[in-house]
Amino acid sequence: MTLPYATLPGDLDHLIADEHVVASRLFEHLEAGRGDRRTLVDQVSYGRALHAHAEEEVLYPALAEIGVAADAEEGRDEHQALKRLLVLLDHADPGSRKFERALHKLIGGIRHHVEKEEREFLPALRRAVGAEEMGRLGERYLAAKRSVPARSHPTVLPTGRRRRLMYVMAGFMDKMRDRASGRSNVLSTDASCLLDTQAQRILDTWSRLVLAPYELLTLEQARQQPSLVDAAMEILQQDGRPTDPEVIGSAADVTVPGPGGDLVVRVYKPLGQTLDSVPVVMWVHGGGWILFTNDDYDASCRALVNRTGAIVVSPEYRKAPEHVFPAAHEDVLATYRWLRTNAIGLGGDPSRIAIGGEGVGANMAAATCGQLKQAGEPLPVAQVLVCPLTTTAQYGASMRDAADARPLNRPLLSWMMMHAFRGVTDSLKDPRVDLLPLSAQGLAGLPPTLIVTTDRDVLQSQGDEWCARLEAAGVRATSVRYGGVMHDFFGLAAVLDKAAHAQEEVAVHLRQAFGEAPAAHPLDDAPKRAPKVIG
Repeated sequence: MTLPYATLPGDLDHLIADEHVVASRLFEHLEAGRGDRRTLVDQVSYGRALHAHAEEEVLYPALAEIGVAADAEEGRDEHQALKRLLVLLDHADPGSRKFERALHKLIGGIRHHVEKEEREFLPALRRAVGAEEMGRLGERYLAAKRSVPARSHPTVLPTGRRRRLMYVMAGFMDKMRDRASGRSNVLSTDASCLLDTQAQRILDTWSRLVLAPYELLTLEQARQQPSLVDAAMEILQQDGRPTDPEVIGSAADVTVPGPGGDLVVRVYKPLGQTLDSVPVVMWVHGGGWILFTNDDYDASCRALVNRTGAIVVSPEYRKAPEHVFPAAHEDVLATYRWLRTNAIGLGGDPSRIAIGGEGVGANMAAATCGQLKQAGEPLPVAQVLVCPLTTTAQYGASMRDAADARPLNRPLLSWMMMHAFRGVTDSLKDPRVDLLPLSAQGLAGLPPTLIVTTDRDVLQSQGDEWCARLEAAGVRATSVRYGGVMHDFFGLAAVLDKAAHAQEEVAVHLRQAFGEAPAAHPLDDAPKRAPKVIG
């Protein structure tokens, strides 16, 4: 079930509800007999242990303070029973009678517990303390999850100093056990077995590299963690293959004026460029407005240079929470305007500029087109949106179906939003970031658009819907969906065949817009409002 009222990313009830959806999806994989059973249960056990401990630290004391101590006590009792089942699962073998009986009881118990929390406990708490306090409780809840043991401990006292001391000792022992058993290596992977072999290997490798699931880390910790690019490099090394970046003519950073000070913009040029007027692509990297840099998306830009023959320009926009919305959007718009004025000096053709991006980079690319249209300025000749975020709402079936996906799952998306819009949560509905509510009149006249989505991405539904709304507004829009791959796949062509395929699809779209390909686009025969599905 879902909460019957609106919440904001970072609110206690929002965080808990996200975790409920992830647990529900993991249970469905187990009940359907798909995925690695041991890994799925390890992820359930890890998530439920942190969830239960943090609720006992934050939710139940808050319930007691508003006069519903009986509910808090009932919740603790249910947690104790569920923790005992988790301990059984940790020590039993998948497929054994002991394991399967404990799992059946656990699933039933958690579903009952979730229904009670979302129908009674959480609404009662919000009514009593208000929205602002739910945000503060959410911060405490996340902090508690980072400080509690990684396994269930039903024998630990429910309250008091001795509980905290026992948690410190238990937490240390849990880390040692997880390292020895290898459980810590699988907590950030996709255990559904819905990915193809190459994509699964990338996520399995990445999961072994990172400290913990991103949404459990502080922002400082998350910024120091390896990315999928690091996992790709690890795989290339394992296979004895070169790790050198794709060869292009040149890549150099230049400084351009921005609304908040100078911006660093990376300019990629084709190998052997002899013409002074080649097409230009502005490519905006992702990272939830808070993570990653041009270095993490370098492979995407190099691939586009070689597949299109264009100059590729990528802005390094300001990050939140140091610079909250709309700082990044303003930087991207300013870079595009600079590019139109300075394209000739780069060797580019100002009449053949396209725009695109990945994740929130795609959001900012689309927003830039909208702002240019509204201002009456020349539009790009084409846009490409890869795994785009087009609304800040938890929109569509994929928000549930891919809630447990990696690297971007539902809790991580909320965690990113919490940081990106800290102190400016009213901006979540700003039309520069929340694109889906825009009118058909506001969308009419936008450039030809290719939208690339994947089936293991919480953003898939909103990408499909954005394509449908563009089409309804008369925009030439096409959607292609890649099966068996994950969010942020586009730059991984060195180790992922479908990424190479997607890069060529994007290049065909761009070359056509630049007047360098036949008029008939290979995707023109795809049914309207239904994405072409690959793999």
